[in-house]
Amino acid sequence: MTPPPDHPACCSNAQCGTIALADPIPSPMLSTEVAGDGEWLLFRIDKMDCPVEEQLIRKKLSQSEGVLQLHFNLMQNQLTVLHQGSSWAKIAADLAAIGLPPAPETGTDQAARAAVAKRPAIATRRWLLMALAGLTAVAAEVLVWLGQPERGLPVVAFSLLAILFGGLETLKKGYIALRNFALNIHFLMSIAVLGAVAIGQWPEAAMVIFLFGVAEMIETLSLDRARNAVRTLMTLAPDNATVRDAGGQWQTREVRDIRIGQLLRIKPGERIPLDGMVVAGHSSVNQSPITGESVPVTKQVGDMLFAGTINERGVLECRVTADRDHTTLARIIASVQDAQSQRAPTQRFVDQFAAWYTPTVVFLASLVAIIPPLLALGAFTDWLYNALVLLVVACPCALVISTPVTIVSGLAAAARRGILIKGGIYLEEGHRLKALAMDKTGTLTCGQLSLTDIIPLSEHGEEALLRLAAGLEAHSEHPMATAILAAWHGSAPLPTVTAFESLTGQGVQGVIAGERYFIGSHRLIETLGLCTPATEAHLFRLEQESKTVVILASSTATLAIFAASDQVREQAAAAVAALDRLGVHVVMLTGDNRTTAAAIAARTGIEAVEAELLPVQKLASVERLLHRYGRVGMVGDGINDAPAMARASIGFAMGTAGTDTALETADVALMNDDLGKLAEFIRLSRRTNRILRQNIAFALVLKGIVFLLALAGMATLWMAVFADMGASLLVIFNGMRILRFSTDH
Repeated sequence: MTPPPDHPACCSNAQCGTIALADPIPSPMLSTEVAGDGEWLLFRIDKMDCPVEEQLIRKKLSQSEGVLQLHFNLMQNQLTVLHQGSSWAKIAADLAAIGLPPAPETGTDQAARAAVAKRPAIATRRWLLMALAGLTAVAAEVLVWLGQPERGLPVVAFSLLAILFGGLETLKKGYIALRNFALNIHFLMSIAVLGAVAIGQWPEAAMVIFLFGVAEMIETLSLDRARNAVRTLMTLAPDNATVRDAGGQWQTREVRDIRIGQLLRIKPGERIPLDGMVVAGHSSVNQSPITGESVPVTKQVGDMLFAGTINERGVLECRVTADRDHTTLARIIASVQDAQSQRAPTQRFVDQFAAWYTPTVVFLASLVAIIPPLLALGAFTDWLYNALVLLVVACPCALVISTPVTIVSGLAAAARRGILIKGGIYLEEGHRLKALAMDKTGTLTCGQLSLTDIIPLSEHGEEALLRLAAGLEAHSEHPMATAILAAWHGSAPLPTVTAFESLTGQGVQGVIAGERYFIGSHRLIETLGLCTPATEAHLFRLEQESKTVVILASSTATLAIFAASDQVREQAAAAVAALDRLGVHVVMLTGDNRTTAAAIAARTGIEAVEAELLPVQKLASVERLLHRYGRVGMVGDGINDAPAMARASIGFAMGTAGTDTALETADVALMNDDLGKLAEFIRLSRRTNRILRQNIAFALVLKGIVFLLALAGMATLWMAVFADMGASLLVIFNGMRILRFSTDH
């Protein structure tokens, strides 16, 4: 069975939201799609933000008839259920029975999104109750310090109030866990508090339940901050836009009602609502929310605009090229949300470790409570207290939560910098890359010809010759024609061409001002009998430089030679050098000829080159590199790169220039085609890996210290709470440090 699809259709139930998984809006209570032999249900559960709730839901729903699979996204409070024959009402009732009812929101507009985003992570009532719990717990401790007995009525009264104010919710959850046979932190904490009460440790029971509640609140606030890193992406694109109607009037409409092909007007300071192509106007656009570029980019007629970017100066008019659900921003959000639900290798290891860690510690705690008193090694109440300490330490929450917080922070940090990573597995595995294979055209180079040489062979000046050539090439679709037209910036209009004719495989011809002109290949000039030794010499030199050449001629003589080449990306050499400093070997794989490949390699600093490769040969080259280096990435932009990208450990696509096939195949997309992002990705992956290891070490060391102290009879319940919740907070804060990732790391 496959995981939930990216774009599930909505169910028709009136109580269900009308939003797809990939929609850049927080998921509503429920959406569905028929998937093979089952149906997907998507729930948003506000109270599900910890592995404790995940474990409880797994136990409850695994017993429900018809439930086939469960997929959890703790960072987005989402539960996806694959079921067969079970109603959504039944599953919702099961969730409510364990204190985790699905949220009722079904709004899809900006107001609904804002309401969800602005809702406080902790309700005012809970703050008030915790304040009262703290005051009464401190009062109980003060009374004991002043000489009151721990079992005296005033101490017991204040302690009981503290437990009711600050721990009633925990005790309820503990009861639910007991009823469902779940060894979670609420069950363990409830046993610890009730055990402390049973042996007369009222003030400590009160203070422990208060500290646990405070720690849970801090954890909730911390996780909410981590969620905001992704949630901010959802608010980038506006809900309304100025669109031209059928009558030519400009009107404000909701973005969801705008279709491909309609015209939008974007004023200075406004966010661009949808992807589109500029048809009128000139301005600079801040693209940092999408591509990570720190400097605004100039936009003019023919340039692309991305939803969520900011128009800074002039008024722009653009033709919509993607609806709201398929903009570049929507694809980024959908990929980041989908990536969160994919368990990285470390997370899978931690989940497996936690599965036996808690039962083992609970078993040891039972032995600690029973065996020493039987061997007359101390009082039963003392060893029971030590066992209660071990029960609190037994919860693996810090271990389990450390990985998703770190991974989500890394995914969000990458998205901010224009690096779209499609899964936590790729972010974590990036640090293992030992080699990168790079395509040439469209990856190391810009992928389009630029005019580099105009060599006059007559008395005409360069501008006049370029005007003649542009006039002829205006009727051609050849890449060289595009380069010549792009180079023409003259003030005079292009000449009128009559009797235009395409000469298949050779060039074009046409009549300008009564005279016939030709522009085309070396072969065309030879066919016309106009080739001279001087022309041959120029052609030989330019071809040695791996340039594409066309010749302009009249009916009687050659007039000029035009040469163009695919320009190397400005950052290519620096990117290769940065990868080399990171110890990553770079190899060029290209279908182009060896001479051109060698020239580009020399300019970019790449030593290993494989040229004249078919797609299947690129695939074979990647397989050889995998055999040699173990972990290999492939960077490409075209359909011919897709097989090699799919075979590589991690496939990288040029996000702007890349074809849809390359982007779909790739695991990582560079949204502004900046090769420098490759080194950033590897540095980010290495930092993520370091923090993951630190978090696991923090959690295990803190719990291990308290565990040993408990066995020695030197630990207290306070220590256990600090070890458990303190470790959780440490790993959350440490994981969120990735959000401050910069290129200096």
